[in-house]
Amino acid sequence: MKDALTIHRALLERETPHEIVRLPRSIARADDLPWALGTPPRRCLVTRVFACDDACRDRRFLTGVIMAAGDGPPPERVRSVVGARAIRPARADLVNAVTEYAADLVCPLLLPASMPLLIDRGVVDAFPADGVVYTATGEASTALGIRARDLYALSRAEPVRFFRRAEHRTPPAAAHFPASPGASPAPGPAAHGAAAARAHRHRGGARGTTPSGT
Repeated sequence: MKDALTIHRALLERETPHEIVRLPRSIARADDLPWALGTPPRRCLVTRVFACDDACRDRRFLTGVIMAAGDGPPPERVRSVVGARAIRPARADLVNAVTEYAADLVCPLLLPASMPLLIDRGVVDAFPADGVVYTATGEASTALGIRARDLYALSRAEPVRFFRRAEHRTPPAAAHFPASPGASPAPGPAAHGAAAARAHRHRGGARGTTPSGT
């Protein structure tokens, strides 16, 4: 299975600035990243995976959609863009097998070429290209920090307008915030700096791979 080290090595080969962040709290799925990092959801990107039936040929394929944490695309819009006859959320075992990532922690990088990848145009328009965004790595204990422009270029995702600017976005499901008795409240956006200061590079990542602009 792919993990943070797989991603780190691939980005080093491409000389792409990045950071593997050791999370102060383990996460169950990519939607938990804002909670774990103490950063706004718009800076944390998740990859929704759908199973599609081809409209013209008798075959099935997976499609990935990059969204801000907590957001989900309208399935009918995804179906229309990829030209599928039918669409549904992909089963976890299928996501694991095809992407080689843990199903709820899919990174939008290093995905199969046969898997169409879309990205919410609202995410692209709303965030500076030089800004740093965070994604899952396939692991519960780490996140990938990378400049938005590098993520867009490397993922080769097709920008798609899923929502009108004033349209309310409905999360695909309530965000999962693990808690234990006596646990401290989840950190807000103001805690991001403190969380980042506590972060450690995964397996002693090479000096000079941290993106600026955080």
